Amino acid sequence: MSFADDYLTQLEAFAARSPLPRVRALHLPPLQPNADNKGEFCALELEDGSVGLSYVLFDDTLARLHADGDSLGIAGADAMQLARRYASADFFGKAVGFAAANALTRCLCDRAGFRPGTSADSIGQMQPQAGEHIGMIGLFRPLLGRILDSGAQLTVVELKAELAGSAKGYRVTLNADELATCDKVVSTSTLLLNDTLDRMLGCCRNARWFAMVGPSAGCLPDALFARGVTLLGGSWITDRMGFLDALRRGESRSEYSAKFALTRDDYPGFDALLGRACGASVTAG
Repeated sequence: MSFADDYLTQLEAFAARSPLPRVRALHLPPLQPNADNKGEFCALELEDGSVGLSYVLFDDTLARLHADGDSLGIAGADAMQLARRYASADFFGKAVGFAAANALTRCLCDRAGFRPGTSADSIGQMQPQAGEHIGMIGLFRPLLGRILDSGAQLTVVELKAELAGSAKGYRVTLNADELATCDKVVSTSTLLLNDTLDRMLGCCRNARWFAMVGPSAGCLPDALFARGVTLLGGSWITDRMGFLDALRRGESRSEYSAKFALTRDDYPGFDALLGRACGASVTAG
């Protein structure tokens, strides 16, 4: 099965064991992102305050959400029904569905009393060393300095042909097969939306460390760990109102959230989370 199928199967189990909040609202960044690209993600908010993020700059997803959002019936919708759209074929459906799925994941974690550990390491704790070959899937310009300063060789795999070529200290290629010689890899979480996850992981089969990072990496990690992802790093919202207001204005959200890092060793597993969450629900009821 695909990651989307595995992820949704877990959320279906959550829905079968406990009543879930409905959708309160979908929050969108400005139609024209600013120069710092602070408008790449939407946020879906549930009635209990849980929020899930999703990347919206594939194709015309953001423009369609701005044009049609009010007519989609998202406010008040069944969150699980909306999350099922993550398995759809188009970026528009995937983006909305992934945001809903991630909001349900936050709901599950909160009910279970689980919060992943905070991380200040933006490159997924890979600790690059001189002589290592580091792979980067998606050009993360803010992360380049840490890697290049270590003396490691860096190869970046991109989908955008205009970015290909040699740069100071690293090279950008369109050929994902070049990841086969990488010791460690850091990847954008947009792999979860563009149907390239399994292919990219296959290309990284020789890497001993694979970190997936990004604001929308707020999903359940079980199926990712099973596929070879070593670390999942995302944004844990600490001030919901401040975060959503900044997102709608296209401004930095960093002061309203904390970066988290999750590995197999410090993750209790979905079954444990579900048991805690549903036990809490039964007790509270």
